[in-house]
Amino acid sequence: MKKRQTLDVAIVGAGYFGRFHALQATRHERENLVGLYDPDHDRALVVAREAGTSVFRDYESLLAHCEAVIIASPAETHYHLARQALEAGCHVLVEKPLSSTGCEGEALVRCAEETGRVLQVGHLLRYSAEHHAISTRIRHPLYIEATRIAPYKERGTDVSVVLDLMIHDLDFILSLVDSPILHIDAMGAAVSSAHEDIANARVRFENGCVASITASRISLKTERKMRLFAQEGYLSADFMSRKLVFINRYEGMPLPGGNGFRRQSVHWQDHDNLAAEHDAFVASCLDGAAVTVDGKAGLRALDAALRVGKEIRAAQDMVRRSGLID
Repeated sequence: MKKRQTLDVAIVGAGYFGRFHALQATRHERENLVGLYDPDHDRALVVAREAGTSVFRDYESLLAHCEAVIIASPAETHYHLARQALEAGCHVLVEKPLSSTGCEGEALVRCAEETGRVLQVGHLLRYSAEHHAISTRIRHPLYIEATRIAPYKERGTDVSVVLDLMIHDLDFILSLVDSPILHIDAMGAAVSSAHEDIANARVRFENGCVASITASRISLKTERKMRLFAQEGYLSADFMSRKLVFINRYEGMPLPGGNGFRRQSVHWQDHDNLAAEHDAFVASCLDGAAVTVDGKAGLRALDAALRVGKEIRAAQDMVRRSGLID
């Protein structure tokens, strides 16, 4: 049987990420962008004009005209929008986090299984060249240090920095460490919004691996880095400059001193993570390819992020009881 070549796609949400998804769908050779929906009709018109598509007045009409939806709306709306789409027979790509609660995430995973529709979660880092490079070199991490900091922006402050930024690195790390989480220590603080704007978590896995993760959205600069210590060697990745250095005994140029270690440097100039995410979504919907970041993976990352948030609140309560803060 000949595979179908194009997928009728609609975008839900005309904000920052919704705009990027709409433009990507317009360019994608296997996607037909049928339109978009946003409660802010004027904003939807602006994005639709740029993407060369139409605007739907209500969500139900949009679902009736597409095979798949890409949900790029505020996090608290993800569950209801995704569930309605799945029950209408549409495939779903939903931006992270999968939902606001673990119970909602579990319900979405069940709904996707029951309807036989694709449920993909937009953990964009999984589609990066860096993720592929790291996961093919590091298979037994012992210690991971991840930093993701950025200047303050209003976007994303409807949730904590854990669900806004840290969840990217949590998902990345969970994809590398094949072991359940044993324990989490965490601390954070709300500085410029109603939710935590800075946070640090130390995650210990049952296999002994430890990950220290820092996230901030009130920094003076943007920095996204990761360091990994493993049986295979030491790896340092800079996601902003798209550079990776791997110190090991098998690949790269020999280091001076005759100690047997080698240095491998990798630098990417052209790799579109969003295009790769759309490629994967279309392949799953039309060709039956395995979902790269499915609902279960999204739920695992969500559960880890919610556990971090719980530990932050517990630590804050302890500090308050000590009288150090009001």
